[in-house]
Amino acid sequence: MQIRLLTIRALLVAGVLFASSSHAALFEDDEARRAILDLRQRVEKLRADTDQIQTASNDEKAGLGRGLLELQRQIELLRSDVASLRGSNETLSKDLADLQRRYTDDMQSMSERLAKFEPAKVTVDGVEFSVGPAEKRDYEAALAVFRKGDFSAAQTLFAGLLSRYPSSGYALTTLFWLGNAQYATRDYKEAMTNFRTLIGKNPEHLRAPEAVLSVANCQLELKDTKGARKTLTDLIKAYPSSEAAAAAKERLATLKS
Repeated sequence: MQIRLLTIRALLVAGVLFASSSHAALFEDDEARRAILDLRQRVEKLRADTDQIQTASNDEKAGLGRGLLELQRQIELLRSDVASLRGSNETLSKDLADLQRRYTDDMQSMSERLAKFEPAKVTVDGVEFSVGPAEKRDYEAALAVFRKGDFSAAQTLFAGLLSRYPSSGYALTTLFWLGNAQYATRDYKEAMTNFRTLIGKNPEHLRAPEAVLSVANCQLELKDTKGARKTLTDLIKAYPSSEAAAAAKERLATLKS
């Protein structure tokens, strides 16, 4: 397009120069005058064509510029959409991670809450059994009070435990601790009753040898030396390898002397 414009402009310049240089020589000749007029008309037409071409070129450029601007706008919109999608994806990923974390926390919390109501396996004095949460809590609370030395309060708690859970796996062990709490408060008769109940229900219980020794101790406190001597002798025969039997032998030696 630029080459064509240059060519047309060159022709225009050449035509003007030709007309100027030839004006004097050809002015008197009618044919020459007609040629000059024709040339001028052609120059004017070429000038008009040039302007038209120039105008058309500017329009094309303007159209092309508008097209480029529109393309640039579309590209910016696409970039914005991609950025928005990327941001949305990051937000969704974060939301999903938060949801999974909350789900895990809720499940753990629910499991912990349910565990408070479900039976649990415990092993006490060599015996494994299932126990409810409330029962386990009551037993541990009573034992904690006993270990603090508040034997009167411990008696109340252990007795309440036996009343509420008569068939509990804690029952025999509870009888043992209740008897010890009663012994500590000098309630020897009630203590002997509970020790003997334990022995009668399960002579093979881990606490049975100690319970027999405790019966003997209660008898001694009640001045029943004859009964204590028999109890100690029976203990040695029934549980010869136990620590309670060794203590019974020492106690018998003391009684004989």
